[in-house]
Amino acid sequence: MLKYIYCDEIDLCADTVLATLYAAKKYIVPHLARACVNFLETSLSAKNACVLLSQSCLFEEPDLTQRCWEVIDAQAELALRSEGFCDIDAQTLESILQRETLNAKEMVVFEAALNWAEAECQRQDLVPTIENKRLVLGKAIYLIRIPTMALEDFANGAAQSGVLTLNETNDIFLWYTASKKPDLLFCTKPRKGLSPQRCHRFQSCAYRSNQWRYRGRCDSIQFAVDKRVFIAGFGLYGSSCGSAEYSAKIELKRQGVPMAQRIIKYFSDGSSSTFLVWFDYPVQIEPDTFYTASVVLDGNELSYFGQEGMTEVQCGKVTFQFQCSSDSTNGTGVQGGQIPELIFYA
Repeated sequence: MLKYIYCDEIDLCADTVLATLYAAKKYIVPHLARACVNFLETSLSAKNACVLLSQSCLFEEPDLTQRCWEVIDAQAELALRSEGFCDIDAQTLESILQRETLNAKEMVVFEAALNWAEAECQRQDLVPTIENKRLVLGKAIYLIRIPTMALEDFANGAAQSGVLTLNETNDIFLWYTASKKPDLLFCTKPRKGLSPQRCHRFQSCAYRSNQWRYRGRCDSIQFAVDKRVFIAGFGLYGSSCGSAEYSAKIELKRQGVPMAQRIIKYFSDGSSSTFLVWFDYPVQIEPDTFYTASVVLDGNELSYFGQEGMTEVQCGKVTFQFQCSSDSTNGTGVQGGQIPELIFYA
């Protein structure tokens, strides 16, 4: 809870901050307005980003709007599946649906639009029938890039939803399969999404006959950043003795509390390259706080490992700092070991 003094003491919390911001704008109290915006920025997450995007446009707060877009783009599937997405107005819906940099499968975009349409029917006192959902969506439905879905997703999802007309469904099927493709009102170009960036913390790598070994022990490193980023996964070393498959349990923690974890397999080709493993969703990382990246590997015991590690790495506009983790029981630290790369969006 943030306390701000202006004649009277005002408590800012999630339930009152928007009302306080409205009052600050109405009565021209810029310092209070700034405090409200700062509060909203620090509480920003995939759960509330879509609603705050709508509010930031209403209150004409471009910095907050930009921060909302950063979260929505990087954590698009979480944002689209949030309850808050169904509460946005039609104009905000259209701005999200036409976003080129959404990091989401188009089927998730389609499902989110239908969920919004059901909520909009209730707001307009309409029975949420298929026809009424299509009615409230209006031309926004053509902002969903349905022809860019995987054919299986279209056939088992959008094609059977009832929201598309029979002609639209037939034409989209022809778009997938025919050499002479019909003209469509839907955009046929996939979204660009976001390009992942890599923070590589070692200056070289090596292998020796007696290391790096994996026997259920944890390789771990702590890191911090100077601006908000979204960690999507890690780059890991693989076998130094020819091709091999590894099972990896990857985890991200903040102050000992797990934020994301996943068990995934990856194939290494025997080279010193790094091999990417991904979390289910990108994880929001706040600045100036240390997080712990960990992996437990099961596979060929002899692999490449990093050396000449750096305590600070500049990646574009983001500075990463690294320090050793007490969770690391397999030898990984700042100077050498595993987890050579953090994959992130900024």
